Amino acid sequence: MTKMLTYLKPYWRQVLLGVILVLVEAMSNLYLPNLNAAIVNNGIARGDMHYILRTGGFMLLVTFLLGVCAALAVYNSSKVAMAVGRDLRGDVFRKVQSFSQAQLNQFGISSLITRTTNDVQQVQMAVLMGMNVMLFAPFMAIGSIIMALQQDVTLSWSIVFLVPVMGALLALNLRRVVPLFKLMQVKIDRLNQVVREKLNGVRVIRAFVKSQHEEKRFGKANADLTNTALEIQRHFALFMPLQILVINMANVVVTWVGSHRVDTGAMPIGNLTAFLTYIMHILFSVMISVMMLSMIPRASASAARIMEVLDVEPEISDPLVSSKASDAGSGVEFHKVEFAYPGAQAPVLKDITFAARPGQVTAIIGSTGSGKSTLVNLLPRLYEVTGGRILVNGRDIRDMPVKELRDLIGYVPQKAFLFSGTIASNLRYGRENATDEELWRALSIAQAADFVRAMSGELNAPVAQGGTNLSGGQRQRLAIARALVKRPLVYIFDDSFSALDFRTDAALRQALMEEVKEAVVLIVAQRVSTIMNADQILVLDQGRIVGIGTHAQLIEQCEVYREIVRSQLGEDEVA
Repeated sequence: MTKMLTYLKPYWRQVLLGVILVLVEAMSNLYLPNLNAAIVNNGIARGDMHYILRTGGFMLLVTFLLGVCAALAVYNSSKVAMAVGRDLRGDVFRKVQSFSQAQLNQFGISSLITRTTNDVQQVQMAVLMGMNVMLFAPFMAIGSIIMALQQDVTLSWSIVFLVPVMGALLALNLRRVVPLFKLMQVKIDRLNQVVREKLNGVRVIRAFVKSQHEEKRFGKANADLTNTALEIQRHFALFMPLQILVINMANVVVTWVGSHRVDTGAMPIGNLTAFLTYIMHILFSVMISVMMLSMIPRASASAARIMEVLDVEPEISDPLVSSKASDAGSGVEFHKVEFAYPGAQAPVLKDITFAARPGQVTAIIGSTGSGKSTLVNLLPRLYEVTGGRILVNGRDIRDMPVKELRDLIGYVPQKAFLFSGTIASNLRYGRENATDEELWRALSIAQAADFVRAMSGELNAPVAQGGTNLSGGQRQRLAIARALVKRPLVYIFDDSFSALDFRTDAALRQALMEEVKEAVVLIVAQRVSTIMNADQILVLDQGRIVGIGTHAQLIEQCEVYREIVRSQLGEDEVA
């Protein structure tokens, strides 16, 4: 929580103004009982109506000042809290954007969503309440004690017994509640995870008739969170009546003792009413502090979770000194590249060495789990290599700024993802200044122009989140068109033709090869027919290259490739 205070530094003027406003508000509140006592002692007791009206008018003026300061304090603290929340969300978002895929997997998508939204909101509310309640309560408590002593020192001994009792109750309650607040945030993560899986996998759930199973799983996570929240509220439900009991007992004792002092003439009745008001102020301040302190543990737990994200150093970062291209036009080269996932016992990729030149199509094929997608994900540094090096135009990719590297790459992922917006906004995701003519050209090459023209609005046709209003094949073709609009140096097609029928696949590849003649093209594929005409084919098996060459060469030389061809095209093709 201490590190969170650094987010208040840019707004120190507003914080200082808030302190002043709350201080004036508290002083006005403290002055009103004195004025009321003066009216009772001097005005009503003497029957001086002029004094009552004059003092009463001054009370109205003080009340108006109190109201103005209270309104300004709330407005000012709201601005600061919203600004802190904005800065925190921005920093968390930017930090997450810099994470490698391995670091994203380490935290989990559901947890990162919770940390960016719910956890930031908890800190934001703590700042909002802190600048009002947390500042107001101690001012009121200390000021009320001083003012109560001025009214009657003997009667003030009741405060000595009252405050420790309230403090002991508060400490006991917080000792039990703080661990529950930390646990509650973890259970919110779990609930988000279950909901996210249920929504993303709704088709699978329905296809396997597992709706009741998922409802039970959600019910269990929901009940777990509910039980923790109820446990917290039970503690406060027990604490509040005890607190009110102490307050009322104190009120009774002060009234009883004070009435005897008034009766003996040791204390004016106006001072007794003022003293009772100050006692209520003290107790009210303690109650407010309890309410505030009930938020602090949760906000502290949320702050710790946020700092876990902000304190992580990204695995992938820009170099201190950027190198220059030493061999422009040499394309992409892998030199004895090795990669292992964090915590894995063995590398996924081992001793990967090959070169992909401009104007050359390099295809990668292999059995499921052989490391094909992992290999191409190393090039844009979605994962960081754990051994060897990758060169682009003679430069080690770790010596290039990440943005510069990724600007050179047009990436079509295995699972095509589209953003909510329009066809045009999705295609311009790679290059914002692309013209409509360039968009149509890319659509034509990707065999997507026909279905886009058939849509209402054409380029301005709406796209739902994730492209759910389009078929799988349409999404893949739009993702390919998006990469073509970018016109990069390197194209990566990670099994991007799997959702296409053979006719569309063949037409797309023919048009594509004409368009990317000057670029490096890497194609990951499952179908042999997709990559038969590639300039070179890499065959992966258990993370190693077991064959490299053209289709004809691999038929002769590579047993693994022959098995793949035999399983897909039959014995005649192998022969």
